[in-house]
Amino acid sequence: MNLPHNNEPQAAKRFPWVLLLCSAIAFIMLVSLGIWQTQRLFWKEQLIAQIEQRTKAAPKPLAEIEAEFAQGNTVDYMPVRLSGIFQHDYEQYFFTTFKGASGYAVYTPLLLKDGRAILVNRGFVPYEKQDPATRLQGQAAGEVTLIGLARDPLMAKPSSYLPENEPAKKLYYWKDWGAMMENNGLSQNHDFVGFFVDADATTNAGGLPVGGITILEQPNNHLQYAGTWFGLAAVLLVVTFIYVFRQRRSTGV
Repeated sequence: MNLPHNNEPQAAKRFPWVLLLCSAIAFIMLVSLGIWQTQRLFWKEQLIAQIEQRTKAAPKPLAEIEAEFAQGNTVDYMPVRLSGIFQHDYEQYFFTTFKGASGYAVYTPLLLKDGRAILVNRGFVPYEKQDPATRLQGQAAGEVTLIGLARDPLMAKPSSYLPENEPAKKLYYWKDWGAMMENNGLSQNHDFVGFFVDADATTNAGGLPVGGITILEQPNNHLQYAGTWFGLAAVLLVVTFIYVFRQRRSTGV
């Protein structure tokens, strides 16, 4: 006498527990990425608002900006007014682009009345004008007063994809304040203010360097990124539900 087979254990074995577990892990990861991008969105919106507020403020004396910096506060984009004498013999170059052209931002130490110095980004020059001898008109002599934006120093190389700086050639691919400060003769006899200043767009004699090149617009695509991650999580949830529902119907589980 043949007894009917009980297919219930086989059907249970066919239930996609492994798929369900993998889907749950993937869902958690996608939602986590969406939450992270949402947090980045809030941070970027605050940064954009701060930049807009600071750049519209009246320039402050250098001493006031230094006081903020000494307290450990960011001074990025704070307008500042300062006076001194440019030490053109010690200028250094940061590789950059401006209005689609490649060239250099010229960083020149400004010797202050108190004997200290500060590195000033005077602006952009094209490749063929890197040599100061090709733009002598712009090499301001004597005491100057300028207005610019304070810029925090970078604590480390921002990306591993950037080339290494070449201090021996006075050429930089990221703004290493320490190396730029140490790589000029002034540092042997003068202390340096611990941050940069980007000069404003006031025209230099001869038109070079071109000031006012600070990038103020900040890309903000975090909302789209967050929507993408949350959308993928929703699609995964729906697809998994449909698959499991059909699997249960076909197996009778």
